[in-house]
Amino acid sequence: MEPINEERTGPLTGIRVIDLSRILAGPLCTMNLGDMGAEIIKVEQPGRGDDTRSWGPPFAATEAAYFLGVNRNKRGMTLNLKDPRGQRLLKSLLRSADVLVENFKPGTLDGWGISREWIASEAPQLVHCEITGYGNSGPRSALPGYDFLMQAESGLMSITGDKDGEPAKLGVAIVDVCTGMYAAMGILAALNSRTRTGVGQKVETSLYSTAISMLINVASNYLISGKSPQRYGNGHPNIVPYRAFACADGSIALAVGNDAQFARLANCLGHPEWAEDSSFQRNEDRVRNREAIDARISASLRLHNVDQLLELFRAKGIPCSPINDVDAAIEDLQTRASNMVVNIEHPTAGPMRMLGIPYIFSETPASIDLPPPPLGADTDHVLGKLLGLDEDTVAAYRREGVV
Repeated sequence: MEPINEERTGPLTGIRVIDLSRILAGPLCTMNLGDMGAEIIKVEQPGRGDDTRSWGPPFAATEAAYFLGVNRNKRGMTLNLKDPRGQRLLKSLLRSADVLVENFKPGTLDGWGISREWIASEAPQLVHCEITGYGNSGPRSALPGYDFLMQAESGLMSITGDKDGEPAKLGVAIVDVCTGMYAAMGILAALNSRTRTGVGQKVETSLYSTAISMLINVASNYLISGKSPQRYGNGHPNIVPYRAFACADGSIALAVGNDAQFARLANCLGHPEWAEDSSFQRNEDRVRNREAIDARISASLRLHNVDQLLELFRAKGIPCSPINDVDAAIEDLQTRASNMVVNIEHPTAGPMRMLGIPYIFSETPASIDLPPPPLGADTDHVLGKLLGLDEDTVAAYRREGVV
């Protein structure tokens, strides 16, 4: 079967992905695959679609900003997967696909007759990526997964927020985002394996496993020391000074990662003796005495303006930045230079801006070729071009609620 879009140039050109996922982790995964050139067919429930289509305001015309943010470079079709005829159409799509991405409750596909045995027999080339809340084993494996709850129970919230305040979640659904990235990584590895074996495989990832893995150095600190990690506000458990500080007219972020940088900081602030003090000379000394050195730095920084400090510190090679609002970050000259905001035309929302692609390929460029699809916009096109159904058959399926 020929591809729907023959003009893609990215490194995944020629790879067909059936996207049954919804919300964030799965759609983010498939959007990245689409940005890399893969042909994505997003399958949604007739009349309703992905839950995030209604997650607003804000809306661009009738399209929710949330949905628009993670569903570009996809063809959109509707399919009633509760109807056996819809299940048969899905099976036909899978026979010609390279990748299936879904985040249903475990066992859902088996109930539709799409078991591992069916895939091995009817679509052995398929890489099946399953995204779940808790995986397929363990006491909570049957429960659905929610980013906020994962941040809570994984320990991520316990190490986020003010030292004496409440645990806090990150301002974006970071567990969903990282799960989507892990899923894409696993799919790419499985596709590479397929070039050697000729056979696809199942890739499993879960929000819970992702959340635990995101503890990174904090988990290692606990596993090595046996001590329960604590919150440091904007500070770092292993590096000092590495936090936000108030200035005369705002705040600044400092990321002093080694002793040489600290010595330069001390000189800039007129206190070279700090770098000679045995309490602060080495990073491990500063970690043990963080409150004392943070207090001295804080008192000094409060006497200066943010822009003044940024110019001084950057000239001396001291890592620092302003603490921007989202609008300032989006409109920043560096954001523009990185092509991280692009203009596209949407068929119902009209002209709109969206985030760009955060990676660059020198020979096979990633690109944004398709806007996020209105619900069911490509159903006829997919069924006709990929499955060879005639117009009368598609029209009948539509009347009967199959698509």
